[in-house]
Amino acid sequence: MSEENQMSEEQKQAWIREQYQKATKYLADKGVVTASVAPQNSRYLVPVVAVWKLKTLDNQSVWVISGDLPCDHIASSAADSVREALRNFSMKWQLQAQNIEQNASDATQLNFAKLLVSRAEGLYQLFENESLWPEG
Repeated sequence: MSEENQMSEEQKQAWIREQYQKATKYLADKGVVTASVAPQNSRYLVPVVAVWKLKTLDNQSVWVISGDLPCDHIASSAADSVREALRNFSMKWQLQAQNIEQNASDATQLNFAKLLVSRAEGLYQLFENESLWPEG
């Protein structure tokens, strides 16, 4: 039985709220204030990943990813759907990991590069899983 199936609806909603808070805090730490969320364009695969399409106070739109992986964001223009955003994050993290590995000066950086590669591969598997994307 998957971990998601063992969670109550209340636990799933709490996880989603927590991920939203993580995503908006991540943006705030970058100096970006969230104005609203587009729930119809966001997707949650509890308890693994949440991808949010958020509008900022300066009227920009961004994709933000949170969950059992590092928080990150890209401009909404980089992907026209949640599925494409996952692929974009996957490619971005693969490139980041390569750059870190080439320039790493300690084990902590190398471990972070390995984490990025692992999570990037997981995101790409989600991107490729047709059953998650019935809308095409």
